[in-house]
Order: sequence, then structure tokens, then C-alpha cells
Amino acid sequence: LSSGWRRYCAAAATPTGDAVGEFRRRIRVAEVKGGEDQGAAWVGKELTVRGWVRTCRAQRTVTFVEVNDGSCLSNMQCVLTPETEGYGQIDSINTGASVLVEGVVASSQGVKQKVELKVSKIIVIGESDPTSFPIQKKRASREFLRTVAHLRPRTNTFGAVARVRNALAYATHKFFQDSGFIWVSSPIITASDCEGAGEQFYVTTLLSNSAEGGCLVNSIPSKDGRVDWSQDFFCKPAFLTVSGQLNGETYASALSDIYTFGPTFRAENSNTSRHLAEFWMIEPELAFADLNDDMACASAYLQ
Repeated sequence: LSSGWRRYCAAAATPTGDAVGEFRRRIRVAEVKGGEDQGAAWVGKELTVRGWVRTCRAQRTVTFVEVNDGSCLSNMQCVLTPETEGYGQIDSINTGASVLVEGVVASSQGVKQKVELKVSKIIVIGESDPTSFPIQKKRASREFLRTVAHLRPRTNTFGAVARVRNALAYATHKFFQDSGFIWVSSPIITASDCEGAGEQFYVTTLLSNSAEGGCLVNSIPSKDGRVDWSQDFFCKPAFLTVSGQLNGETYASALSDIYTFGPTFRAENSNTSRHLAEFWMIEPELAFADLNDDMACASAYLQ
């Protein structure tokens, strides 16, 4: 553990015997800079930002650090001076480092933002090696980002995709919940071919690993030339679900209006933008409904 992380944990620790404190929602950068005034109403207020360094520009008497906490695309520009507590760690503040900064929101002299944070204290929680950290200020291709998948969410593109998907998922649940539907969590591993197309991914433990890390097809138990599924984990063929519809229909027959919303898998060998091996699908099921009810539900959801 880094010394900065130890100091942060020590400051946040609950004394022995004390009750756990009340959970309080943190103020995020999106709440400060996301309004129409772009943060002007926060001028003069104290703020603590926890996030990751995007850029660090050190000048003679002042250092500018761009910190992003993941709540929005915009960064918080943090202004450090030699009087800032923790300024001696400035050499450890590189792109990718995680930091905690405390200070007062002030009007910015720059043209790129309305406000900035005059930092009174900074703690480097996790350092980043500038010679090996793979994501820099320049744009990276998606092909390259596949090789550093654990860091992709820190890029603008993947961060934006995650926030958009979060908003869509929230809106989906809110619409159906406000409409009186009950969400049903359908199983991902199933023995049923719901839509009968047979394009399913098998789930099996019959393939044993060889010393080279591959799979030995000859090791699969067989009986009369066919796979002996009784030796498998579930003692019968199992697949990744292609749809939650079958389970949804059984619940709709008891709970009236339900919806499923989760991952589905299709083993369709079609390399097009419209064929995905994994995607999330919404499947509402309405009891005592006709085609007009179905169309009205779909139209209301899209609107």
C-alpha cells in the first residue's frame, strides 16, 4: 500500500467502539460543473474531489492538475501552489495517479472552464509510472484499448458509453416500475432453447485442460458415439440463454405485468453490426393484453 493511501485510510477510519457513521453522498464534479452556470454558484465553497489525474502542468510558481472523477466528461482544474499541503508529492502526480484534493472553488481565469479548485491539501492515493502508464493525453485507437481493457473506462469514449448505458438502464427500469410492472431476473444458464433456433452457446465442464493450456476433445465422455451429458456438471446439456421470454411468460401468468432486462447470448456466426454474441434485451410480458396493448406499451416506452 502507498503511504498516501495509508494516510487516507487512517484519516477516514472509525475509532474502535464507535458506531459506523451515516453514509453521505459525495459531491461529484458533475454536480458542480453540470448546471447552466457551469459551477459559478459554487464559488467560495469548500469542495473535496477524489479522482484520477488526466494531466499535470507544472510552472514556476503554480501547478495545474486536471482531475476526473468519472461523473462526467469534464475535468476539475486544480490549482496547487508551494503553500499547498502535500505539495512535496508533486513529482508523484502523473497521468493516471489517483488523488484526493481539498480546496475552495474559485472563478477561473482560463477560457476552458468557469471555475477551478484552489487546492489547500492534496493526497496522492495511488501513484502512476509515466513511463509505463499506457493511456496518455493523445487519442488511442479501440484496437489498442482492447489490449489494456482494465484501463478503458478511464478514456473519454468508454466513460461516456458507461454513463449513457447507465442512463438508459435507469430510464428503462423507471418506466416499467412507474407503469406497475415487476422486474423478473431470468436465469442466464438454462437447459431450454427458448426461441427454438438452436443457436446457443454450450456451458460445459467436460473439456479438461491439457498441460499446454488447451482442451482435449478426446477427453469428453461419450456413450454410443454421443456426448454423455450425465457426466457433465448439470447432468444434461446447458446453454447461455437466448431470451428470458419463457421465464417471463410463467411469471406473467402469476404476477400479471412483468419485464425482463438482462444479458442474452446468440451463437450466430454472422459478422455484421446487427449480430452480437452478447447483448441486453428488454422483454415485457403483459397478461390479459391484446396486440393494441402491446403496441401501446412499446410506443410509450420509446417515447
